[in-house]
Amino acid sequence: MFLRRSAAVLAGAALLGSAGVLGAPAALAEESPSPKPKLPSGLYGSADPQYDGVYRQSLALLAQDAVGVVPAKKAVNWLAQQQCDGGSFTAYRPDPGEPCGSGSGEDAADTNATGAAVQALARLGGHGKTVAASVTWLKSVQNKDGGWGYNPGGDSDANSTALVVGALAAAGEKPGEVASRTGDRTPYDALRALQLGCDADAGERGAFAYMPEKDELAANDAATVAAALAADGSGFASVAADRPAAAEDGDATEVAAPSCGEDDTYAQKDSAKAAAAYLSGALKENKGFLPSVTPGAQDQPDHGSTALAALALSGIGEPGAAARPLGWLEKNIKGWDGVTTNPAALAQLVLAVHASGGDATDFADTDLVKRLNATGPEPERSEPENAGADEAEEDDGGSNLVLWIVAAALVAGIGMGLLMSMRKGGKNS
Repeated sequence: MFLRRSAAVLAGAALLGSAGVLGAPAALAEESPSPKPKLPSGLYGSADPQYDGVYRQSLALLAQDAVGVVPAKKAVNWLAQQQCDGGSFTAYRPDPGEPCGSGSGEDAADTNATGAAVQALARLGGHGKTVAASVTWLKSVQNKDGGWGYNPGGDSDANSTALVVGALAAAGEKPGEVASRTGDRTPYDALRALQLGCDADAGERGAFAYMPEKDELAANDAATVAAALAADGSGFASVAADRPAAAEDGDATEVAAPSCGEDDTYAQKDSAKAAAAYLSGALKENKGFLPSVTPGAQDQPDHGSTALAALALSGIGEPGAAARPLGWLEKNIKGWDGVTTNPAALAQLVLAVHASGGDATDFADTDLVKRLNATGPEPERSEPENAGADEAEEDDGGSNLVLWIVAAALVAGIGMGLLMSMRKGGKNS
């Protein structure tokens, strides 16, 4: 869901199911059985964490915090201990005592894992030095155009840039003031360069491309979901003054597209609203869901990106538009393979329901929070308290947690960041 990875990683991506769970073909598994490695006790999920350990951990912690669950200390500490000496994070470090890799290998530093970890650790508190070191590293690898690629030095893409914007915002930075050392461009400059304006086809205006293809922009739902909140200066750990009352599917509203400027592009202040209008239209056209943009799977719904679209719409201030994808998910949750055990998928859904004003402990007759808690170590406090009252008292601005994207987004066994960067076609390609 980035910079080109090894053939092994790309082959692994082809084995992803709709829940994003990485697995080997049955025949191969039968012919070459091997014992599953013992996973860290502080880690969420039982699937191989090689490609998404840090990402799914970050998302799970953020979702728990959003609904008033206090995560286990060892889960938070495990995430912090995944940091490399230079401040970056990799997808997963089996042995934190060993130095991180260098170059573009599977154990190399990546902005997606770093951005997600910063958002979680900044939100949970108690790891200020870790967060500061990661922010310093992210600034040091900013591209000339103001954005970020998956690995340092890679071309900027919408998904990676969006994750870093969320990290900067969570850490107390002002993303619009974080300019590249060469080029003096900000993350918003990079994102706006990837957004389709009023000269695009009517159904694609406001969408984001993953990155330019042959100097052209192609609308990409995954990139748009990731970039929507970032264009508004937000991310996973964003906050809104008040959670809205949950809207019913039948009460779904549409988002009106803003006007373009004289150059057929959207002003920075209208960028997020334009993305919301595109998503609103795409969801209406598909009767509530976003289709998969994974090669070979275009004709099936993407539950993950649909949940993240609801999250993005709520975060931008359009909870009425989020009612349509949430209504579809409530009716079709059984089609989301692995959502009962995949912490990333569960976290996406918990965050989307919560940010839209719903009850994540009773969604489609399912306690999503309980399911999420069961994928990791027992929380310090497992039963959500009155989230509205608690958060109003505890947050500096009397605000509640709403979450993005990025990623990403589209979290899978190889991580939302990786999948997003692979998804480069048009919205149905």
